[in-house]
Amino acid sequence: MAVKVATQLKPLADRVVLKPDEEQAQKSPGGIFIPDTAKEKPQQGAVVAVGPGRLSDEGKTVPMTVAVGDKVIYSKYSGTEYTHDGVEYLIVRESDILAKIS
Repeated sequence: MAVKVATQLKPLADRVVLKPDEEQAQKSPGGIFIPDTAKEKPQQGAVVAVGPGRLSDEGKTVPMTVAVGDKVIYSKYSGTEYTHDGVEYLIVRESDILAKIS
């Protein structure tokens, strides 16, 4: 499914399409399942598609530091939610990504 979305969605500039890790939001660290009303927004996800990069002041494209398939941590309330075929995605700027998970 992620490959299908990556071919249909082409982020512009320094945008990144993420698939949030919903399992992280459904379970507490102790393994207790959290009801929908008490869930926090996930802060981890997988990169599904990346744009070409932002333009520098000189007009050159600055390459992206993340690639498709990377697991990342992003800012809690950043980005724009997008639903495609019943699957939720998040479109964020590269600067909203805080770290890669190895």
